[in-house]
Amino acid sequence: MFPTRDIPSPSSLFSAYASMAASMMLVRSMANEIIPQPVRGFLLSTLRYYFKPHSDRLTLIIEENCGMSRNQVYDAAEVYLCTKISPNTERLKISKSPKEKNLMIRLEKGEKLIDLYDGVELKWRFVCAESEKSNPNDSQPRSEKRFFELTFLKKHKEQILNTYVPFFLERAKAIKDEERDLKMYTLNSSYAYHGVKWESINLEHPATFETLAMDPELKNSVIEDLDRFVKRKEFYKRVGRAWKRGYLLYGPPGTGKSSLIAAMANHLRFDVYDLQLANILRDSDLRKLLLATANRSILVIEDIDCSVELQDRRRVDGRKQSDVQLVQLTLSGLLNFIDGLWSSCGDERIIVFTTNHKERLDPALLRPGRMDMHIHMSYCTSHGFKQLANTYLGIRGHHSLFSEIEGYLENTHVTPAQVAEELMKSDNADVALQGLIKLLKRKNIEGDDAAADAAADQKNAGIQKAKRQKLENKPRKSTRNTRAKSVIRRRKCL
Repeated sequence: MFPTRDIPSPSSLFSAYASMAASMMLVRSMANEIIPQPVRGFLLSTLRYYFKPHSDRLTLIIEENCGMSRNQVYDAAEVYLCTKISPNTERLKISKSPKEKNLMIRLEKGEKLIDLYDGVELKWRFVCAESEKSNPNDSQPRSEKRFFELTFLKKHKEQILNTYVPFFLERAKAIKDEERDLKMYTLNSSYAYHGVKWESINLEHPATFETLAMDPELKNSVIEDLDRFVKRKEFYKRVGRAWKRGYLLYGPPGTGKSSLIAAMANHLRFDVYDLQLANILRDSDLRKLLLATANRSILVIEDIDCSVELQDRRRVDGRKQSDVQLVQLTLSGLLNFIDGLWSSCGDERIIVFTTNHKERLDPALLRPGRMDMHIHMSYCTSHGFKQLANTYLGIRGHHSLFSEIEGYLENTHVTPAQVAEELMKSDNADVALQGLIKLLKRKNIEGDDAAADAAADQKNAGIQKAKRQKLENKPRKSTRNTRAKSVIRRRKCL
C-alpha cells in the first residue's frame, strides 16, 4: 500500500485536471486557427483509419429507390430471395391481389438469409428504417426507408459484383416471367381528343405447341426459330439489326393461325398486341401506338390483305361535307416502322401477319427483314388428325378407324377446326370418329361436285370467250372492207 502522505489531495487533482483541460482547449484553438480545415479532416481520417479495428467483410447496401425511379437490383433481390427461404426463417409477408393467381411471399423486416454461390457464403438482411427529416419542424410522419444488406468476405468482391449480382438479376427476371399473367392488348377508340389507346385484359388462351394440329417438322422448326431469336440479343447488336422477328401465317380459315399465335405467346411468355388498322387514321397515330408497345411482345395484324389498302378511306363526321377527312394511313407508314428507322425503338419484339390469301399481298410486305419466316397453315393432315384425336379423345395409340379416316384426308380438304368440332360432339371415341367419317364422306362428295361444276364453268367460260372474240373480229373486218372500197372509188374519180 502507498503511504498516505504520497496520495495527492482532491483539490490538487482537480487543479491538475483543470490545467490540462485548459491547455488542450488552447492547443485546439490554436490548431483551428493555424491548420486549415481540409488538412485537419485528412489528419483525423488518417488517425481513424489506423486506430479503427479492420474487418475482413464487405457490406453492400441495396436501397429500394434510385433517385426518383425504382432500383432494379432491389426488386430483383426481393424476388430472388423468396426462392432461398429456409426452415430457420421466422417471419414472412404474404399477399395476393384479386387478379393474381399465386401468393406473393416476401421477407419481413429484420429477417436474415444465407445464400451460397460457388462456395462463397453470402448473408442477406432486410432492413426497414425511418428516413431522416429534412425539415425538423415538419409535422408529417417520416417515411420508411427499406434496403437490403449483402455481406461477404472482401476477397470475393469482384466475383460477387461481376458474377453473382448479374446471376440473381437474370434469375429474378425468369421468375417474374413465369409468374406474371400474360396480357392481351387491344385498341380503345373512346378517347375523344387523344385518338386510340391500348387497353389490356388477361390472356388466358390455353393453346400450346403440344396441342397444335401442325406438321411435326414445321412445328419443331417454329419452336427452334423462336428459341434462337430470344437468345441472340448480342448477335443482333453485333450485326447492326433491330432485335425483332417477322412471321407470316397464311392459309385457309380455320387452320389454326390464331391458335399458333397464342401458342407462341405462351411459349415465350410474351404479351400480345392486337392491332386493327381500320381504327387508325394517320401514320402519326400508328407510330404513337407502336411506340407504346412494350418489349418482349407480339404485335399481331390479322387479315393483312384486307387492311393495307387504306390510302383512299374517308371518315365522315356526319355534320358537313367539309368535315370529311382524308385518311393518311399508308402501307409505307406501316413498313417504315416494321423495317425502317423506327423499328429500332424497342427490343425482343415479334411481328405476326395473318392472311387467307398470300397472293394478294404486296411483295414489299413479304421480303426478308419484314416477314422472315412464312408459315403455311394447311388443311388437316394425318399427323394433325392424330394430334387432335389425342387431345380431344385421349387416343394415344392406334385405332381401328384411323386408316379409313387417313385415306379420306388425303383427298379431302377439311380444316383442323372442322375436325375438332366433330371430335367434340361425343366423349365416346368410336361415336366421334364415326361422325368424322360421315363428315369426310360428305366433304368428298361435295368436293367432286364442286370440281365438276368448276370444270363446267370453265368450259362455258371458254365458249363464251370464243364467241366474244368472233363478234369482235367481224366489225373490224367490215371496217377494213369499207375503207378499201372507198379508196377504189376515189381513184376512179381521179
